[in-house]
Amino acid sequence: MVENSACYLAAVIIIQRLSELYIAARNQKYVLAMGGREYSPEHYPLFLALHISWFIGWIYEATSSSQLSNIWYVWLSLFILAQGLRYWCMVSLGHFWNTRILIVPGKHRVQQGPYRFIPHPNYLAVCIELICVPLIFNAWSTAVVASLLNIVLLLGIRIPAEEKALQQLR
Repeated sequence: MVENSACYLAAVIIIQRLSELYIAARNQKYVLAMGGREYSPEHYPLFLALHISWFIGWIYEATSSSQLSNIWYVWLSLFILAQGLRYWCMVSLGHFWNTRILIVPGKHRVQQGPYRFIPHPNYLAVCIELICVPLIFNAWSTAVVASLLNIVLLLGIRIPAEEKALQQLR
């Protein structure tokens, strides 16, 4: 049962990620055509490696232990709520949503949707996801290591780079 649940969730996440990468590529073309540019592309492979490692890690742990958490429904519910937040971010940013830091100088900074409340809500959704998906399957090692690495990358590299790039906006 656990293996089937892990495979099903993995398939859902793969479809979701591939769809998001497609949207990001489409949006990147749009932003670049408007005169936008990418900032700090050198850290993108670090996040890609983190997410691929996270994915492999929780699947490995889930299929090795074959054990669902006693509170799997809590972790799954939080994961679903995080996806709602992610899609709210995507809708709020529209063509400007991306997995990369892309800025069109002179445009206004988005102040709608979840961006009214916190400056980087998409990263909150990702943090919740990196913790909750592994914990559905008691994959504590993956949840802890991936979350700590994500926080280091976000606070040390990504958010400072994004804030610097956002200074180009009005």
